Amino acid sequence: SMSNITQIVNVDKNLKTLKKSVHASDMDQLLSSTGPYTFFAPTDLAFEKLEKGLMDSLLEPNNRARLADLIKNHVISGKIDFKDLKDGDKLVTVNNKELLVQIKEGVVSIGSALLQPRDAKISNGVIHLMDTVLLKN
Repeated sequence: SMSNITQIVNVDKNLKTLKKSVHASDMDQLLSSTGPYTFFAPTDLAFEKLEKGLMDSLLEPNNRARLADLIKNHVISGKIDFKDLKDGDKLVTVNNKELLVQIKEGVVSIGSALLQPRDAKISNGVIHLMDTVLLKN
């Protein structure tokens, strides 16, 4: 049977920080629910670009709500396959942030974050890998 988004994140060796974050923020529950969701999943390299100490702080139990909000910056309701992303698309996240899709010469990005498709069959949506964490306030 197909895995859900949380299960995929749990086993992807490039998503270890995301895995910790998803569980520490209780977002694992949303991301394993029916959905479907489109998840722009920041890789470990994306998290490494953040200022030193930020993730350690966000992973503390008293910052659970802030961490959940950070993860929600990357989650869209509905399934949008990589090939269906169009230049100029405005996507609205589950916490009401707007993400602008830009495509130049076949390279797909949201802000300064480059996207690549994660080729996995997922029961409750789709994951696209992202090389930058979306910190929108």
